[in-house]
Amino acid sequence: MNKTVLRSGFIVAALMAISPANAKTSLEVKGLKGSLEKNVEAYISAIPKGDYNTSLRFREQLEGEIRNALKALGRYNPTITITEQRDDGDTLLLVEVAPGPKTIIAKSNIQITGMAKDDPDFLSLVRNSGLGLGQTLNHGKYESLKSSLSSLALRKGYFDAELVTSKMEVAPSLNEAFIIIDFAGGVRYNFGETTFSGSQIDQDRLESLLPYKEGEPYLASTLGEFNQRLSNVGWFSSIFVGGDVNRLGDGEVPVNVVVTPQVRNLVETGIGYSTDVGPRLKLNWRKPWLNSAGHSLNVKTEISQSQPKIEATYKIPLDDVLNDYYQVIGGIRYVDSHDTISTEYNLGLERHWRLESGWKRIASLRLLYEDYKQGALEEGLLQMVIPGISYDKTRIRGGAMPTWGDKQLISIEYSDPVLGSDTQLARFRGRSAWIRTLGENHRGYFRVDGGAVIADKIEDVPPSMRFFAGGDNSLRGYSYESIAPKDQEGQLQGGRFMVTSTLEYQYRVYGDWWGAVFYDYGSSWNDSPDWLAGAGVGVRWASPVGPVRLDFAWGLDKPTDKFQIHFVLGPEL
Repeated sequence: MNKTVLRSGFIVAALMAISPANAKTSLEVKGLKGSLEKNVEAYISAIPKGDYNTSLRFREQLEGEIRNALKALGRYNPTITITEQRDDGDTLLLVEVAPGPKTIIAKSNIQITGMAKDDPDFLSLVRNSGLGLGQTLNHGKYESLKSSLSSLALRKGYFDAELVTSKMEVAPSLNEAFIIIDFAGGVRYNFGETTFSGSQIDQDRLESLLPYKEGEPYLASTLGEFNQRLSNVGWFSSIFVGGDVNRLGDGEVPVNVVVTPQVRNLVETGIGYSTDVGPRLKLNWRKPWLNSAGHSLNVKTEISQSQPKIEATYKIPLDDVLNDYYQVIGGIRYVDSHDTISTEYNLGLERHWRLESGWKRIASLRLLYEDYKQGALEEGLLQMVIPGISYDKTRIRGGAMPTWGDKQLISIEYSDPVLGSDTQLARFRGRSAWIRTLGENHRGYFRVDGGAVIADKIEDVPPSMRFFAGGDNSLRGYSYESIAPKDQEGQLQGGRFMVTSTLEYQYRVYGDWWGAVFYDYGSSWNDSPDWLAGAGVGVRWASPVGPVRLDFAWGLDKPTDKFQIHFVLGPEL
């Protein structure tokens, strides 16, 4: 009997020794919701789950984390009860928390002195701080206000600003808090002299990029805009713009600009593919600056089976180097596609302005020499002198997949024998595209595109100025430029009029991936339109290098070859 008892005791002791090693301890917190629950979860998550156990020391650690999490949100007198629930050797620590009463701000004395006293940005910061009388104490809001005051002072040029007093006192027994903040803003500095170093460009060219005038109030975001402008002109490989706070004086902060010239020759190569044109090889040669006046040269070459081309652009900046300039453009393009065989030679002069309304205006004069064969019955040689004017405006917000944006374009070109052209015509073009979103997951795109050529007959219009519809930016259910009036042999002739439209809905499926459904409608015609519709589905990806679109489209009014696939890399607007 004694042996049996000893044996049983040994087994029990062995089981007790083994079971703790295999037992699991988990944790569940009840009684909280909203921000209190989230903050407690955040504090507890700092404890590794492997450290969970039923010891008194762990319980004290757990209770301390919960109390600290609740104190941060103004709950200083919680009631915390921890109980154990066992199941097959595992233990659940059930923590029931009653957060207790809120700690109310009984005194809020936040003073801002100096020139910042009447600054609306500082006043708004205090007003929206959540630290007013009668509000619930929140440690995070208190710390946020202190750091926000200092940060705002630096951004707006209060370089002598100082947080003189910052005090938060709590009376837990009264559930009351007392806040005292004294922020001395001091003087707001203005922009002083701007000094450039390292530049190969004339001083007046650089000064035209300044978004501020000497003596205006300092603002860090304005310096950021200046940095962006210097980057956009393409003259420099590195740029530094900063206020020199070590040389403050007479209420002004000098601005130092240090740049490094861009290399004089840049060569870019690339391989692309479009379902409309096919594979393409690109070779671009760019001279970002040719002289101290900032002139530049850009030569673009594109090699493809159906539309090889080469184009050179010489840019001459004027007083406002970003928005006010001349461009001399020349190029050759060969087309062998959809019943068109054409060689175009273009030489043009453009004058660019940006108006105060945000519209961009371009006045142009171009010489066009086009040797062509169109369809089965028409071939010719046209020489034209074409003055024109266009207006366009783009507004956009929201990165690679804009959440809001629109683009408007209208242009007019005119040709007349009086000017030295072989034919008389007027060509009008208009386009409007819109992007709007609802919430984070719903996105809409609408586009309407139209044009008209006023001429005695279609034969007076060179193929490059006629209208053809169809393709990835037109009617997607139909192949590229396959929609146009046809000649007596059934080959494409091109139209004098064109209207196409798109209505598209997109839904965010996951992360940067979107699904799309769309409907296209339009036509190209000479006498009367034959309206065609198309519909389809697509995938959109906001990739690191730009939006990627893959569309599967059906031409609803096409008797044969109804299905088209389109793959495009580039923005929608």
